[in-house]
Amino acid sequence: MEVKELGHVVLYVRDIQRSVTFYRDVLGWRQVLPKPGGDGSGPLPAPFAMFNAPSGRTHHELLLIEVGPDAATLPAGRRVGMYHFGLKIGTSDEELREALRTLQEAGATVLGATDHVVTHSLYIADPDGNEIELYVDVPGMDWDDADLLASPPRALRL
Repeated sequence: MEVKELGHVVLYVRDIQRSVTFYRDVLGWRQVLPKPGGDGSGPLPAPFAMFNAPSGRTHHELLLIEVGPDAATLPAGRRVGMYHFGLKIGTSDEELREALRTLQEAGATVLGATDHVVTHSLYIADPDGNEIELYVDVPGMDWDDADLLASPPRALRL
């Protein structure tokens, strides 16, 4: 067997409407199902939502499933499970700065900013605490250079 690409990510969320607003209106995902009606702000007819990136690369890349307000919270600290998922949002630090402004205006939780030498990254939390890396590739980096890929992370100043 050979994995060809990462197909999609599925997240459990407490409140589907709150999460749809975040992923669609703040991060810019395109809602595929349920089809948004009118201005897209009404209640969803089902406890799930499916999205793809504006590029339309595939049928869906993100699925959110509502589990309700009494669902267990993510445990703090070191744990087994997903740490974060990464979303490439552009090719320049200016795009990363614009993303930071958008996140701040939306009141999103920004956890940090890191210079990974080959990428520059913002780390954020969605409304349920799932961590997301928003990144841009640094132009001119050699992705085949293992030493660059293993470079220690540094603080990023935008």
